[in-house]
Amino acid sequence: MYTSVQTQDSAVAHLFFHCCLKDGRFSQDEVKTVSDLIVTSGLNKELNLKDEVVAYRAYQNTIGDERDYLQHLISLIQPTNELALFSYCVDLCLSDGQLATAEESLLANIAAVLDIDAEESRIVQKLIVQLDVVEAQKFF
Repeated sequence: MYTSVQTQDSAVAHLFFHCCLKDGRFSQDEVKTVSDLIVTSGLNKELNLKDEVVAYRAYQNTIGDERDYLQHLISLIQPTNELALFSYCVDLCLSDGQLATAEESLLANIAAVLDIDAEESRIVQKLIVQLDVVEAQKFF
């Protein structure tokens, strides 16, 4: 059960995994993006990512109420920069180049738990899309 996630670092990793795997696929781009985020945040020193993925996959199908699950993870994370955390989640959901309906619902749930309103959510999502376009096409 997901209540076995008990540390801030583990909660961040599991939130990122959930964002990547929500659409049922874990593409190479998503693997690279989540790995980069975890390395950049310094979590790779504290966690064994392979063990965390195994733990996530073990309970993934038992998540009943997604909002309760997200509330559990975010209460462990205790973010002070909610928009930054949300932007990472948006980036992960978009890292495969598509936003599935399940991912849209996930992002709405994350925004609600983080107390991010619809306008802020829309702006963050638009920003991430534009940053991805700039990065891919090498122009503004």
